[in-house]
Amino acid sequence: MDQRLSTDVREQQNGNYILIRDVENNQLGKFDKRLPCCGCGVGWFSFLLGFVFPLMWYYATILYFGKYYHKDPRERGGLAANAVAASICTIAVLIAVAVILL
Repeated sequence: MDQRLSTDVREQQNGNYILIRDVENNQLGKFDKRLPCCGCGVGWFSFLLGFVFPLMWYYATILYFGKYYHKDPRERGGLAANAVAASICTIAVLIAVAVILL
């Protein structure tokens, strides 16, 4: 298969596929791989597992503030959800401890 970019309409009509990645920038195909942890990523996996084991929320929050999402930007949403869940969990625990002790 020819590895050049083609804009010829006749080639497209004949059923020949064209290369859609940029020849000069080979980083564009970097995020074509599946995310780890069953394809949903570390962030969302930790978020779901956090309902059973809440320390996972804090682990993923550390990853979020450590800018782990710079390796793969698709992880950012899940890691941010963990930061929110960890803060809500912390507030709930503080209120529960305050009610018990006071």
